[in-house]
Amino acid sequence: MDLNTVTEVRDARRREPWRPGDAWLGGGTYLFSEPQPHLRRLVDLSRMGWEPLVLHPDGSLEIAATCTIAQLSRFARTLRAEAAPLFEQCCRAFLASFKIWNMATVGGNLCNGLPAGPMISLTAALDGECLLQSQAGTVRRVKVVDFVTGAGLKDLDEGELLRSITLPARALASRTAFRQASLYGLGRSGALVVGALDPVDGSLAVTISAATVRPFRLWFPLPPDRAELRRAIEAAVGADDWFDDIHGLPEWRRHMGFRLAEEIRRDLRATTAPPLPEGDR
Repeated sequence: MDLNTVTEVRDARRREPWRPGDAWLGGGTYLFSEPQPHLRRLVDLSRMGWEPLVLHPDGSLEIAATCTIAQLSRFARTLRAEAAPLFEQCCRAFLASFKIWNMATVGGNLCNGLPAGPMISLTAALDGECLLQSQAGTVRRVKVVDFVTGAGLKDLDEGELLRSITLPARALASRTAFRQASLYGLGRSGALVVGALDPVDGSLAVTISAATVRPFRLWFPLPPDRAELRRAIEAAVGADDWFDDIHGLPEWRRHMGFRLAEEIRRDLRATTAPPLPEGDR
């Protein structure tokens, strides 16, 4: 789609002062998908030269905001980590064409803050941390679960930039389980739940997204039973936190959130625990 109100596209390397009507341009798959009448200038990040993916000596993985979905998918196939399959599962949750895969960026998916954003699901589930940079050059770090604050809302100040997302080594070593539900065979995610079982202390994190207006990451020191998991979800996710749009009513999303979380609990508990008592099956 043509953006008729945009009069300039500037190179982000020039570090020019931020102006009203400016927007960061990554892959542009969202910006050019619908009218943006408030925009006057795009600040292009594509020539920043950021390495898409960096494995640090401590085992953590840093994903540049400009890393494309295609780059992440290719990298994950060579990643020697227990959680590696989750990357491809979340990439496939886009259900997008190859053109989108090769242009859409991880950072753009987070900054859109849409409930169905699968890169939000991936990075929140693996305890990701965002590196944010202000116009003055100062930086701060925010957990992904705190960065996305609502449907289309995020913790970004005016002109602030998402530079990268870092996934800790311990999370990458986790055994994961993935569940996704949609109203249609090739539809947008109506519910997406990820479980991550810590290899060190046996704790379990269950992350609910797509069904909710923002990601909810629930942590248990030991894998819970069915009733404990249900109580935790009910306590964390309020009635107004279940998303409502054409891709699913809140009641259906709530039902699927509970159902998929229970399936994940069973999957991951079965790998570490003796057979369940009959009443907990």
